[in-house]
Amino acid sequence: MRDEDKIPHALLFNGPSGIGKMMTARAFAQYIHCQKPVNGDSCGKCPSCLQHNKFNNPDLHFIFPVVKKDGVVVSKDLIDQWKIFLDKHSFMPVEKWSELINAGNSQTNIYVNECENILSVAALSTYQEKKKIFILWLPEKLRQEAANKLLKVIEEPFEDTVFILVSNDASRILPTILSRTRRVNFSPLQENEIAIMLQSKGVSHKLSSDFAKISAGSLAKAEQYAFHPDEINEFSELFKNIMRAAYALKAKQLKSLSDEVASFGREKIIRFLNYCNRLIRENFIYNMNVDALVAETEDERQFSSRFAPFIHEGNVEKLEAEIARAATDIERNANSKIVLFDLFLILSRLVRKPKESFLPFIMEPDLI
Repeated sequence: MRDEDKIPHALLFNGPSGIGKMMTARAFAQYIHCQKPVNGDSCGKCPSCLQHNKFNNPDLHFIFPVVKKDGVVVSKDLIDQWKIFLDKHSFMPVEKWSELINAGNSQTNIYVNECENILSVAALSTYQEKKKIFILWLPEKLRQEAANKLLKVIEEPFEDTVFILVSNDASRILPTILSRTRRVNFSPLQENEIAIMLQSKGVSHKLSSDFAKISAGSLAKAEQYAFHPDEINEFSELFKNIMRAAYALKAKQLKSLSDEVASFGREKIIRFLNYCNRLIRENFIYNMNVDALVAETEDERQFSSRFAPFIHEGNVEKLEAEIARAATDIERNANSKIVLFDLFLILSRLVRKPKESFLPFIMEPDLI
């Protein structure tokens, strides 16, 4: 597209988190601005490339979600933190961005002020390049009024302006924006690729294989598991305790566990619920007795060897649906303690739901 001067005014890079979409967007933007491209890539040496490497090309603009507090309104208010994020976390783990800007229990969003600023900048002439480039990270975080504002400039684009939208979930983008972009779908990374990258950073062969399996093709997740294992260990113990208490109908313990999870804060709660849904699926798959299909750590496998019989055709879909519903409710600012306790009580009923082929196991309360 660049070589033939047929760059669309709006591109959408879509795919799971942590697979290199932002790195590709940045590389493509640099290639567009490069003054002496070589063999289908930017030269890395011209003034424009050097500016890109230092995040200060005046015709490259980053748009990203923020939290409205302490005077922060638009992306440029957090540009220093953003440069640190791009430099240290190039695979863009969303939770790291929230930590870096101290989002706490608040959700990050792209607000209408941001899109008003985009309109103002887009109307200006370029400083030094032929094209102005806006890289917008997580367009699914656009508030409704902001999305409507952005739609205007995408519907009636300036000739010298290119938008690159980098999304982890295109299904949540305003359909009218989605329909006006050229979509490029990115696939998850291969397990062997992730394992090799982890091994190059000192992770053992066994652990790199385990983490690659459970990362769902995301290097960001694999690195989080490998270098910051505290969270996955915490989630693993919580999942076990919740399922044990749910099966034993220990409502008091479930209430205590729901309060513990609720204390995490919204973003971490959602990560935990996603973890629970992954283990529900893996335990269902475990019953198929095909080892290659199971994506679990050794610790998770040990628990699955006893717990998997309780996840079967009669309850797996309902379990996943209820956990996903709880995550959606919490994302929409519902009371976490109420939502989680309600969920755990529902799980208690579902994990005890008998299936004829598993009745012998139901009669053994010490099994899990």
